Amino acid sequence: MLEALALDYPCDFPVKILGHTRAGFAQSVLAVVRRHAPDFDGSTMAMKTSKRGKYLSLTCVIRATSREQLDSLYQELCDHPMVVMVL
Repeated sequence: MLEALALDYPCDFPVKILGHTRAGFAQSVLAVVRRHAPDFDGSTMAMKTSKRGKYLSLTCVIRATSREQLDSLYQELCDHPMVVMVL
């Protein structure tokens, strides 16, 4: 999971999610993020397509409230079939 982070909670925490460019990817990721950070504003999600268009990178800056919240979010994202990598 996450390496030991010296964070003071609550704090703004960026989560970058990479997946193949396909319909429903951003919406699926947004649903997962909102389960763990219900106050996340989906309109702030940054999206960037790879140079050749094969991958889509999403960046969500959430208001992290605990290490447990981040661990749960990362685990669910990593287990998602549409997600290739989570940073």
